Amino acid sequence: MRLDVVTIFPEYLEPLNVSLVGKARARGRLDVHVHDLREWTHDRHNTVDDTPYGGGPGMVMKTEPWGEALDQVLADGYEAGQSAPALVVPTPSGRPFTQELAVELSERPWLVFTPARYEGIDRRVIDEYATRMPVYEVSIGDYVLAGGEAAVLVVTEAVARLLPGVLGNAESHRDDSFAPGAMANLLEGPVYTKPPEWRGRGIPEVLLSGHHGKIARWRRDEALRRTTRNRPDLIERCDASAFDKKDREMLSILGWEPEPGGRFWRRVKAVEE
Repeated sequence: MRLDVVTIFPEYLEPLNVSLVGKARARGRLDVHVHDLREWTHDRHNTVDDTPYGGGPGMVMKTEPWGEALDQVLADGYEAGQSAPALVVPTPSGRPFTQELAVELSERPWLVFTPARYEGIDRRVIDEYATRMPVYEVSIGDYVLAGGEAAVLVVTEAVARLLPGVLGNAESHRDDSFAPGAMANLLEGPVYTKPPEWRGRGIPEVLLSGHHGKIARWRRDEALRRTTRNRPDLIERCDASAFDKKDREMLSILGWEPEPGGRFWRRVKAVEE
């Protein structure tokens, strides 16, 4: 996979050289190019923003440097043999970035990121490149940052760990929170490692039993328990058919039941842990 990032703060992307992403780059699994937007400005102040039409506070990033930068980045990528680029626009007004979307992006060969500053990029830039390639406007949460670079780091790490050969164990992400399949709408439960006792605290006996079926059921129950406690909205929007008989029994213990018609779940009473 090739990643291009156009930014006015290239140094912000230094973390792409460390941890799993850095290792993926070293192994040739990820080809990352960071570009300074100011290289495509033509005045002595390297201006990338201007006042918004219609008035109002803040500044808006200009069309000209973004257009020239993206044209050059795309030309370089095509010349290097890349194809099928997709534009990823970090913005609080985008669609929520989810594990499902991370999987979708991980299957694309080339991602071009446009982290903005100020009030964002002149909308005409996004509309222009949407005629040439898929555009993903993504939000990493319901809050506003000073710029999109932190979102680029989040999206890149979530995507890169899904690429073949990046994780030491290819099965590591199978039971992640939100992982496609059985965990799609659940949070992962608690995990434990050695020593078996620490400061007077042990670990659940079932994890020492060697009984894989019981361990799998315990982990599933703990995932249901944590999800109902921390993210009840995930349970509420699930179709009841997503849960098997054992899941339903645990959800009932936790105080949930299906709505008439089996579409949603709702809390029916408070249940002590």
